[in-house]
Amino acid sequence: MKAALAEAGFVRWPGVLDAEACDDLRALFDSHANDRPGVRIDPADCATLAAYRAVAPTLRALLGPRARPVRALLFEKRDGINWALGWHQDRTIEVVERVDVPDYGPWTVKQGRIHVAPPIGLLAAMLTVRLHLDPVPCDNAPLLVAPGSHRLGLVAENAIDAVVARCGTATCLAEAGQAWIYATPILHASARSTSGGRRRVLQFDVAACDLPGGLRWAADARERALEGRPASA
Repeated sequence: MKAALAEAGFVRWPGVLDAEACDDLRALFDSHANDRPGVRIDPADCATLAAYRAVAPTLRALLGPRARPVRALLFEKRDGINWALGWHQDRTIEVVERVDVPDYGPWTVKQGRIHVAPPIGLLAAMLTVRLHLDPVPCDNAPLLVAPGSHRLGLVAENAIDAVVARCGTATCLAEAGQAWIYATPILHASARSTSGGRRRVLQFDVAACDLPGGLRWAADARERALEGRPASA
């Protein structure tokens, strides 16, 4: 699996989520109103899910024992909420608060959560996971990736089409309960669903390192809050 990730930049997780893990995901989607393309959630909540516990051993084997979710989003496509996403790289991470550090920027706030663009080296050390609650055949907006594009660094916007043409396109089909793991910087896209059904995906970024200069992953926010509590709390 490590070799496939290094070469192509994406791989299907060899397992399948069990009923408990799928029920966990279903409850997570039901608890978040979804009237937009993606809903950002606390990555610490992601780490408590049975679905995450299922894939965690694989992620620790790939990144090391400190691997944990550091950013998480719920994506749903269905009637009334159906959208396409053009070719792009994920270039930001979510942090607890703004701390100005060389080579980190620009800064953005997305759904009230603080994001910053880090150096490409950090993104290249991360993985992204997509857990599928619904079947994703060709007509239900599967993820498209450009194999090998994760090894090209930050790709300029005006060069993306040429890079995709050179790398080619792979289609990440999935059954309910399956998952894909890919290198965070890989170029990817998805079309509108034409199936008429639902397509629910929990996507989360995984890292095993700390951030420099006082920056802290959003996943560390709860730990930060606990530091200010009395010892008896």
